[in-house]
Amino acid sequence: MTPLRRHAVLRRVKDITFSTALSLALLNGGAMLQSCSNNNSDEEQTERTETTFKQGVRTFITETAPGNFKITDEVQAQPGQAGAIVSYYDGHRDTLSVEAAKRLVQSDESTRTYLNNPGGYQHHNGLANVLLWGGLGYMLGRSTAPQYRADQQRYGAGVYANSDVYNRSNQVRENVRTSRVVRTTRPSGGRSGFFGGRSRGFSS
Repeated sequence: MTPLRRHAVLRRVKDITFSTALSLALLNGGAMLQSCSNNNSDEEQTERTETTFKQGVRTFITETAPGNFKITDEVQAQPGQAGAIVSYYDGHRDTLSVEAAKRLVQSDESTRTYLNNPGGYQHHNGLANVLLWGGLGYMLGRSTAPQYRADQQRYGAGVYANSDVYNRSNQVRENVRTSRVVRTTRPSGGRSGFFGGRSRGFSS
């Protein structure tokens, strides 16, 4: 083989190798773009909603007969001091944080039914129901939407010891309800610049 022909063959081999490498790079780039797109879609689906309150309430509850509870007082409190103080029929006393009260409301069959299916709710004066329908209920997951306020009037007054206590706590309940802030956050992991995490909040 002459030197000139051998040089042409080598150049063609180099061209083929370069074209193959370029094609592989383009294919990998496309796969990476698709992967990034999929990751972004996953992040879009992992928005989280966080509910906080600027005002809290401290609720005093008394068990007037076995299994029958009534709210005897409600006072405004900072969110960190919110909760319930429960005096039981047998004489002992317990303090429930917002988190403990929420667990009780979510685990009790009656109140869990209301939160998931209001139409199937059966009201009674058990502790979970009293917690849900007092001012603390807004902090435990009860809706602040207008269509649910009729339920507050229907069930709420009955969980208070008397009409004076109910009327006296009207402003406390309203302060808690209107201080609710719902914030939706989107994770920013792996994203930056124009595509960084976003958050938005509103109060009702």
